[in-house]
Amino acid sequence: MLNKTSKKVVRQGKHKRVRKRISGTREIPRLCVYKSLYYLYTQVIDDDKGVTLVAASTAEPGIKELPSKANMEAAKILGKRIAEKALEKNITRVVFDRNGYKYHGLVAAIAEAARENGLQF
Repeated sequence: MLNKTSKKVVRQGKHKRVRKRISGTREIPRLCVYKSLYYLYTQVIDDDKGVTLVAASTAEPGIKELPSKANMEAAKILGKRIAEKALEKNITRVVFDRNGYKYHGLVAAIAEAARENGLQF
């Protein structure tokens, strides 16, 4: 019988390797993306203090009315929303943490929408 490693375990291993090199500070915090089956989540995190500075998700009012909360349209709206919230807190530069996911599809859509709305990676 084959001993196959689950996708979740593989992604968590990738995330640990990436987090060795990426860290957020107060000046340049970390923009982290998480995907669940139903929702998308983003956080801007100061790793020095271990504090979430800004958070947005597709479970919030305004985005929640969309038919699907984990598609390209929702990802673009989420990227715009996290950029707006970050700019309100005077955060203009971030380090992008894809959280072990491929930079493709939803993750790339969130990143591109955040860039278009004023965040610098």
